[in-house]
Amino acid sequence: MMKSGVFGAAQTFNRLRSTLNTGAVHAGARQPFKFLLCGDPALVAAFRALLLDGTGNDTADAAAALETISPGNAPVDLTDARAVLFFGAPDDRAKAPVDALTALKLPVFAVLVDAAVSATSGPAQPPAAGAIEDYIVPSIEFEWLRVRLLPHLIDVCKNVEIAVGRRLPVLRTTVAAKLTRDAALNALKVAGASALIDNMPVVGVFLGAFVSAGDMMAITGIQMMLMLQIGATFGKDPDMARMWELLPVVGGGFGWRALARELAGFIPAGGILIKSAIAYAGTVVVGEGATFYELHGRHMTNVDAAKVYEDARAAANSFAREMLNRFRGNGSP
Repeated sequence: MMKSGVFGAAQTFNRLRSTLNTGAVHAGARQPFKFLLCGDPALVAAFRALLLDGTGNDTADAAAALETISPGNAPVDLTDARAVLFFGAPDDRAKAPVDALTALKLPVFAVLVDAAVSATSGPAQPPAAGAIEDYIVPSIEFEWLRVRLLPHLIDVCKNVEIAVGRRLPVLRTTVAAKLTRDAALNALKVAGASALIDNMPVVGVFLGAFVSAGDMMAITGIQMMLMLQIGATFGKDPDMARMWELLPVVGGGFGWRALARELAGFIPAGGILIKSAIAYAGTVVVGEGATFYELHGRHMTNVDAAKVYEDARAAANSFAREMLNRFRGNGSP
């Protein structure tokens, strides 16, 4: 199955390679950005040190993306700024210059360090532009910040995620996870639309086979672009030749999509859910596999990939069923 999947991936890769926009990935990796930091000087310094870890010879360039400001006391240059982070203890929150911070019209993260807590807490969604949200952490350490703060920080960096990961290595896994999630949702939409046509009377009979072939190409294109993006995030220039190293990762997706089409044919009502879930899960495995390869220089084992796939499929099924219930007007997940 894997061998035939890799062969199918190679054929599709050759058909798609001229359509993959490596120039866009190059451009995304060079996008300018900066984060504005303020508040307790010691905590600001700790955060800067964390984000600059692993930058090596590029420390000066990375440091330029972390600008310390004094809101309300001096003009703030907002050029290329993506977010503001205020650091302090919980007691400092009441003294924070909230009006001056929100006036910058950027998402404001209030990072409150409380050594007495044993877990992180924060909002379900990142702050909107011009709004402030509190994130409580035990300390300025990656293991605490990666739970909620860093994913939300990357969420507000739309279109510059790759540049953020490339310049700040400590954020690469967070960026890769966000790119993977976005690609998986796009794959889910493509598969869902295809499955809807497959299940339409008459239309599905005439167009179903063409749509199924088209969705395979579209989803594989999404997955291959994802691999290029993750490679660029980890400091690799987008190189089509490197894609051959990752064919086993994307190759496994062919078997999953074939299974999705078969199930959709036998279970018309549930086929949309199944096909969407497998497209989503297969893309997650590709993203996770590419990230694992960049981190360790080798592919995930079949056992590791199967675990990632099953977890992603369960999450996608839950999401798809909730959407279907809303569409039908049931109101409950």
